[in-house]
Amino acid sequence: MNQEIRDKYEVVIGLEVHAQLQTESKIFAADAASFGASPNTHISPITLGHPGTLPKLNKRAVEFAMKMGIACNSQITENQYFDRKNYFYPDLPKGYQITQDKTPICMGGGVHVKLSTGEKTVRFHHIHLEEDAGKSLHIDGSSDSLLDYNRAGTPLIEMVTEPEIKSAEEAATFMTEVRKLVRYLGICDGNMEEGSLRCDVNISVMPVGSKVFGTKVEIKNMNSMRFIQKAIEYEIVRQIDAVENNEKIIQETRSFDPATGRTSGMREKESMNDYRYFPEPDLVPLVISEEWLSSVKAQMPALPWELLAKFTKEYGLPEYDAHVLTDSREIAEYFEATCKFTKHYKAVSNWIMGTVKSYLNDHNLEITQLSITPEQLAQLIQLVDDGKVSNTTASHQIFPEMIADNTKTPLQIAEAKNLIQQSNTDTLQTLVDEVLANNPAKVKEYKNGKKGLLSMFMGEIMKKSKGSADPKVTTALLQKTLENL
Repeated sequence: MNQEIRDKYEVVIGLEVHAQLQTESKIFAADAASFGASPNTHISPITLGHPGTLPKLNKRAVEFAMKMGIACNSQITENQYFDRKNYFYPDLPKGYQITQDKTPICMGGGVHVKLSTGEKTVRFHHIHLEEDAGKSLHIDGSSDSLLDYNRAGTPLIEMVTEPEIKSAEEAATFMTEVRKLVRYLGICDGNMEEGSLRCDVNISVMPVGSKVFGTKVEIKNMNSMRFIQKAIEYEIVRQIDAVENNEKIIQETRSFDPATGRTSGMREKESMNDYRYFPEPDLVPLVISEEWLSSVKAQMPALPWELLAKFTKEYGLPEYDAHVLTDSREIAEYFEATCKFTKHYKAVSNWIMGTVKSYLNDHNLEITQLSITPEQLAQLIQLVDDGKVSNTTASHQIFPEMIADNTKTPLQIAEAKNLIQQSNTDTLQTLVDEVLANNPAKVKEYKNGKKGLLSMFMGEIMKKSKGSADPKVTTALLQKTLENL
């Protein structure tokens, strides 16, 4: 699209983010809420909406929603009730969804994001609790659809932003921060591929300076940061083209096809009246007391921005290190656990960001699956700091052995494999003398100004010592010897 035309319009985006809460059971029934079971095995008469069944609210789901609100500086609603949202769809067994319409559990608040253009807080209008629907499966070549009700009744929070997101980058960055936050809080695994975190994108365009929003279009069930960006970018161009050509934009629900990078119409968007909201008669009002709210606040973990400040101030790490280490709660916890056994905080950071993360990435593992304990990593770092082994030896020879057998200490491995650095100056001097005696021509070149040969001499000494020579001590001895020749 011509940039001049693009600059005539302002993009208005609002997100509705759905996060499945990691409770053991569903929000209104005792059925398991875990992912991956065989179809229709986590169901009961309550989930299926059989006549005469009554829902019962899951207390933990409420507390998880409160945690999100507390983390985002939202106002927790004291008196709440649930509503029925009526619509008919094959994977909605009751014919309605129990949700919160008039009294969402959290009001206001927001999530801070850092963009290429600066920083801002994307504000929430509200966060509400509701139950998820089931899942329709459409098999190629078949005229039938299969229904799996395992997901029906899984507890959700829906986080509705204000319509103030201005770009695809901002939307994806916001979603990245939300995913990090729900994982830190331990309320959702943030797995977008499995649908436990997904969002609907509401997008419109209007002339720059206009006070009236354009017609809003909704793109449903986006479950990838990349797809969110691509869908928004496509839709911006589509809507601007339509306006430029005096075509009417329909208020509708659209889907995104990753294969083509295009959105396509599914159905015209329902209005709020079409849902015929009314209070859920089978659930008593929900009251959040000060005591209950205080107890949930007391259970809050350290949040990413709190740890970021702690890592730079208390541990003296560069801001880059702190950002990398706090990207995951588990990595941040491993770093802090290791720092209980050593004061070499920057070395811990280097090891986790380097050798440890490389190993985890290569083997598709999480840091919680690492067989090396924080104490053992601290012991390895101390071994290097004491000058007993080089950093290279520790990383390439001792670390793999610790992975293979974590019952041995780094020192035991180093001793068993004869990796302890030789720092006895008499022994090292003998090696230096032997190497220089064997290379008289190179010594002459060095004396004539070819100082780069120092590394060649060091390489020969390390070969003779089988890597056990202390590099610092050896280098000093070698330079001194060459000067005196």
